[in-house]
Amino acid sequence: MITEQQLLDFMRETAYKPMTYQELEQHFDIQDAANFKVFLAMLTRLEEEGQILRTRSDCYGVPERMNLLRGRLQAHAKGFGFLIPDETGHPDVYIHANDMKTAMHGDIVLVRITSKGTDGTRMEGAVVRVVKRAVEQIVGIFENHESYGFVIPDDKRINRDIFVAREHMHGAVTGQKVVVRIIVYPEGRAAAQGEVIEVLGHKDDPGVDILSIIRKHQLPEAFPAEVMAEAEAVPDAISEEEIVSQGRRDLRGRTIVTIDGEDAKDLDDAVHVVKLPNGHYELGVHIADVGYYVPEGSELDREAYARGCSVYLVDRVIPMLPHRLSNGICSLHPQVDRLTLSCVMEFDEKMRPVRHDIFPSVIRTVERMTYTNVRKIVEGEDPEVIARYAELEDFFLLMKELALKLRKRRMQRGAIDFDFEESKVIVDEQGKPVDIVKRERSIAEQIIEEFMLAANETVAEHFHWLRVPFLYRIHEEPNAEKLFHFMAFAANFGYVVRGKGNSVHPRSLQTLLEEIEGTREQTVISTMMLRSMKQAKYDAESTGHFGLAAEFYSHFTSPIRRYPDLVIHRVIREVIQNGGTLSEKRQEYLQTRMPDIALQSSARERVAVDAERDTEALKKAEFMLDKIGEEFDGIISSVTSFGMFVELDNTVEGLIRLSDLTDDYYHFHEQHMLLVGERTSNIFRIGDEVRIRVGRVNLEDYTIDFELVSSSPRYSDRDVREFGLDLRKRSRGGKGAERSGGRGAGRGGERGGERAAPGGERRRGHGRPGG
Repeated sequence: MITEQQLLDFMRETAYKPMTYQELEQHFDIQDAANFKVFLAMLTRLEEEGQILRTRSDCYGVPERMNLLRGRLQAHAKGFGFLIPDETGHPDVYIHANDMKTAMHGDIVLVRITSKGTDGTRMEGAVVRVVKRAVEQIVGIFENHESYGFVIPDDKRINRDIFVAREHMHGAVTGQKVVVRIIVYPEGRAAAQGEVIEVLGHKDDPGVDILSIIRKHQLPEAFPAEVMAEAEAVPDAISEEEIVSQGRRDLRGRTIVTIDGEDAKDLDDAVHVVKLPNGHYELGVHIADVGYYVPEGSELDREAYARGCSVYLVDRVIPMLPHRLSNGICSLHPQVDRLTLSCVMEFDEKMRPVRHDIFPSVIRTVERMTYTNVRKIVEGEDPEVIARYAELEDFFLLMKELALKLRKRRMQRGAIDFDFEESKVIVDEQGKPVDIVKRERSIAEQIIEEFMLAANETVAEHFHWLRVPFLYRIHEEPNAEKLFHFMAFAANFGYVVRGKGNSVHPRSLQTLLEEIEGTREQTVISTMMLRSMKQAKYDAESTGHFGLAAEFYSHFTSPIRRYPDLVIHRVIREVIQNGGTLSEKRQEYLQTRMPDIALQSSARERVAVDAERDTEALKKAEFMLDKIGEEFDGIISSVTSFGMFVELDNTVEGLIRLSDLTDDYYHFHEQHMLLVGERTSNIFRIGDEVRIRVGRVNLEDYTIDFELVSSSPRYSDRDVREFGLDLRKRSRGGKGAERSGGRGAGRGGERGGERAAPGGERRRGHGRPGG
């Protein structure tokens, strides 16, 4: 029987012309009635998914051969949007508000390309068809108009209110936060219609704000009963019979520790380091064998797939697995037996890997260490802590020695290492923010980061060469256009980024970061570099990780909180148990499943990042609510066509609107990312120091408005001339201006989350999400 992939490949051939189902049936010689039914069902399914199209003459073809593009719509509050194409490497397509039709943010749509720039990259298009609706429920504030009501969406990218008929209001009153289910999608000028399915409470009630974000992103909270039943059936301890029958390697006599934050409860990785007689280093990374307790196809597995990852909000964690597993039998607590998958690596004096071994094991950690105490030990900061762990002092000093050497080797090969400051919002029992503290990335965090990176690379390369179906973490090269603009931007400061043609090696970018360290332009250049990067994602094919300058990379080290790690753990154990291979049938099955898992996991990761950003932005805005009128020093973090964002020392970010700058008329110059005064020649650009006053705080939009008090001029008329600016030219209007304020130019733009995966494997609560 023909597969979906074979059918799609056939339709993508240059010589193919659209065929009817009868012609396709004849071409593929489908004679059996049962196979014919399956074939028709396949055609229908692919058409519904937008993978193929049926013309008016009932002929089938693929969208790309019909000047159409399939992808996900990213809408903007101003009404326009961008198509993020399914096709890897294809540039985003700008869609004017008039061409959005009934499509809403997140929808899978088909778009017709209407125009292209001279370089073939700046594309514009129009929505032709909505393939799949992404938004089924909307959270917003209810307004009662007696005979009918409206819900004003919290998500401003959904810029149409939802009409609610009287019989669908279900007791909601004005001012309440509600969840409304869409029952009729918008058509033409007609609004979407919905039904109130949950009243969260009044918008000002404690806890309703975070609950609204949870509902907005449709994050699951409680686990279904059948999932909890499976979790409850998992034993609390490990039997010797389990260890022997599975042929696990017994490492319980080794000195192995966990190193985590003080408040961490799900300890899924442990490490050991030994200096070998030949002068080499042995590094062992031992990861909780979660896959052993979460069998493929079980209720636990299906729920973990649907969730994709754990979500870390300001005041709570929404876990991927029930706490009985994540904080219990799968957590590597000290001095108890735990089942693990181990990756033991040997490095020579130059940090070249000379040997590795991956195997199921059983361990018993000797200590549950914290980052703080490890830092105090290796930096010699606290005699009391050093005395307490005297037997392990040399052990941790050896870890530091190895980690720094691994890092040096990684930097030499060209890995990019951004070091932006991050913060944590501290809330009280009522959810009110009481403080914002900066997250520290000390040597202790770097030790674990380097060890996890080494294990992830080793595992990825090992299973790539075994040619078994696997999941990889990939980071594609930057878009050529964005990279060109960044290189031109850096050249304004006299820095040259060396590359070949339209590509550049990550080493060139890291060299630039080293060159600008400590200079006044460090912030502006590193920020712009990060924005030129693509997002890392999961894929069934290993295409390399640009930001880490790694040819092979996977996520192996956090199966408690990331579904891809859990999946490859099961593959690893299965391959080992079958002597290094898989049966042909199993190979085929996993080959078809991996792309779907990669797509789902990447999508769920984006949802988690968006939800985490929302809760952090909300609580930061709430933290500044009682500081209206106060003055602070800050640094310009982003410049756009509508104003400039300023980041305070506590990482809170606010907007100074162009309309509030009354001393001059300011022009936005997109190429240089700066604002220039027409009369005064004042220049504002990323990295400039300014003093601001807190003007307004909007808790509904999570936004803060600042007012400019004073700035330190860093540029003269000569600087303006050197930038090559013609102050008579105004910034682009219309679509160009919208584009500058769209993807990557909003509050913080495309920063945050995981752009270039600077830390690669920085763990939750310590730096950016792992690369």
